[in-house]
Amino acid sequence: MKILITGGAGFIGGNFVHYMTKEHPEYEILVLDKLTYAGNLETLAPVMDRIKFVKGDIADREAVFGLFKAENPDIVVNFAAESHVDRSIEDPGIFLRTNIIGTQTLMDACREFGIKRYHQVSTDEVYGDLPLDRPDMFFTEETPLHTSSPYSASKASADLLVQAYYRTYNLPVTISRCSNNYGPYHFPEKLIPLMIANALNDKPLPVYGKGENIRDWLYVEDHCKAIDLIIHKGREGEVYNIGGHNEMRNIDIVKLICKELNKPESLITYVTDRKGHDLRYAIDPQKIHSELGWLPETKFEDGIKKTIKWYLNNRSWWEPIITGEYIDYYEKMYGNR
Repeated sequence: MKILITGGAGFIGGNFVHYMTKEHPEYEILVLDKLTYAGNLETLAPVMDRIKFVKGDIADREAVFGLFKAENPDIVVNFAAESHVDRSIEDPGIFLRTNIIGTQTLMDACREFGIKRYHQVSTDEVYGDLPLDRPDMFFTEETPLHTSSPYSASKASADLLVQAYYRTYNLPVTISRCSNNYGPYHFPEKLIPLMIANALNDKPLPVYGKGENIRDWLYVEDHCKAIDLIIHKGREGEVYNIGGHNEMRNIDIVKLICKELNKPESLITYVTDRKGHDLRYAIDPQKIHSELGWLPETKFEDGIKKTIKWYLNNRSWWEPIITGEYIDYYEKMYGNR
């Protein structure tokens, strides 16, 4: 079995590469990644001798078709995406190219060369948000798509395209929509790694608005296990929601990180809220539980401790990232807010 993992040098994709090399050592694993700012070959360094890495853009039709012709993968798992909401507000175009055209290009190659399964990794953000005062409401696979940002709109568009390829061309596809992931190798512009890195350096901890926005947090290894189940046992044409049952307010997460690192809460700085900031995400994972037997295994209080420990022990991975280009971007996003 040969599996092509696109975006495999990114956060979730990189963790999935680690997971698959451990759980399926008999598989040939091929990684395609453009190595944008969020792609990091150091993430794959521990398993580089067990995989084949190719630098490339999923929206580059010639390159993708050439790769499929040379390698003929059996399964394709598409993690490759522009994923940061703030960046999508600044420059929507790159999100449309990668997230929509890139998805189309991959599926066209899958049709041309034949595959056993194409899996699209999506997000709960395609559903929009939920009110803070309705803790009884959750996203299900039947929840209408209602996007809030160019990022989520591009991911919803890709999902619809995947479903269209299933109905029109009978392409064997599945889609998963996950809640917010956290864990090792997370690029430090996202909430949890940003707060850990800033706290360790005694820098301000920028929190949007009042920090009351709620997210459902999923430990990344639990997510990897879910995708492994879906690509092997999931029903073709189906969408599976993957949630962590770990709802937390942003401000409570930041305070918890301060406590774990013995840093004062006075580092917390409230900044102007993000445009179109979704209030609450919460997923009902009943479908994947009843059909495939999956449930999240990692409680947030355990997962956040493991994550903080990883960042403490792997400074050589993240410290080079928070210099250079990232510093310029960070100042642009938070410097005047």
